[in-house]
Amino acid sequence: MDIQLSKSQYSQMYKQASQGTKWWLTIPKAFFFGGLICLLGQSLLDMYLSFGLERKNASLAVSVTLIFLSALFTALNWYEKLAKHAGAGTLVPITGFANSVAAPALEFKTEGFVLGLGAKIFIISGPVILYGTLASIVYGLIYYFFVK
Repeated sequence: MDIQLSKSQYSQMYKQASQGTKWWLTIPKAFFFGGLICLLGQSLLDMYLSFGLERKNASLAVSVTLIFLSALFTALNWYEKLAKHAGAGTLVPITGFANSVAAPALEFKTEGFVLGLGAKIFIISGPVILYGTLASIVYGLIYYFFVK
């Protein structure tokens, strides 16, 4: 199947698909919502410290809590609604990463545990894991051979 478009048709499609964003609204909203997520993390840390946890364990508890809440909000379809308003503010690393793992898992669960959930769970986050690991290996080698 070969689709033939004229330059004017392509130009019209391009203009329609690339409507400009209102950056003067989206950037402050992303900053605000990202800040709220970070404020939640700091509040959780303070709460866990007040419960008597050591800082290292309290930090771990914060990470686990934020991952759990992100996955729960994804399952309840609240994360997507929040992301529509917050934009890039929801990409605060730990919550955005948890959402990128949970969303495909939920989307493909009807295809079964192996071919659906098992095969598709890392469809979005897989490249992040792969290239993050590769970058850490390259950094480690550079550090070992040139800095040490």
